[in-house]
Amino acid sequence: MKAYVFPGQGAQFTGMGKDLYDANPKAKELFEKANEILGFRITDVMFEGTADELKQTNVTQPAVFLHSVVTALCAEEFTPDMVAGHSLGEFSALVACGALNFEDALSLVAKRATAMQKACEMNPSTMAAILGLSDEDVEKVCESVEGVVAANYNCPGQLVISGTKEGIEAACEAAKEAGAKRALPLPVGGAFHSPLMEPAREELQKAIEGTTLNTPKCPIYQNVNAQPQTEPEVIKENLIAQLTAPVRWTQTVQAMMADGASEFIECGPGKVLSGLVKKVDRKMPVSSL
Repeated sequence: MKAYVFPGQGAQFTGMGKDLYDANPKAKELFEKANEILGFRITDVMFEGTADELKQTNVTQPAVFLHSVVTALCAEEFTPDMVAGHSLGEFSALVACGALNFEDALSLVAKRATAMQKACEMNPSTMAAILGLSDEDVEKVCESVEGVVAANYNCPGQLVISGTKEGIEAACEAAKEAGAKRALPLPVGGAFHSPLMEPAREELQKAIEGTTLNTPKCPIYQNVNAQPQTEPEVIKENLIAQLTAPVRWTQTVQAMMADGASEFIECGPGKVLSGLVKKVDRKMPVSSL
């Protein structure tokens, strides 16, 4: 069974999507439609922008979404048996499995990016990656420091934490004392997937509730509970909860494997997710679309 996975924020690079735009008329049409929907030429930033310009949340999120979705929609063969996306990538996965249409999804991604940016400005906060500790040990560190939570269960031995700047600093020290190989502050604008994103969740909830979701063509394994889902209303609830809840990526990959995934295909910029899948099971075949 083919499992298609879609990356999130952080996978962007200058020049992303240009080869698709130049070579494929359908891709060009989708990119130009995106420029219209967003009200600015995101293709200019994607193809020629600096790393700093691409790093702005209101650019990064639609850019990674676009690259992923256009890659999927323009593929010669795209036949997923199951899909999942890491954080923002969940929106790409929903388009790929037919639950959301391209235009609605892009509008939601743009609103999500703006809402998250605003939440970041309201509460200066950050994230850090803890390497070489068990999930349980990292969770204990988070419980011992006020304002810090586990945010991204990426793979065994790699858990990203999220919270206030002072809290993350203290948690990094505590993690090192507990035996972590490394505790790396991440260059992000805020505490994504934590309670500090509550203002963004409230804002996005209205937009998601007002958007039509179809029954997907195959199950989507969602971040909040790592379970396969095909019920549109439940998918919506999970999508809203995702902003303040952790991304259970390790558990998602494990669930897809348990349900029969025999190969993972990464769809979008970079190969971050391929690496994470290999950390869960190094014998699993992985490739990029």
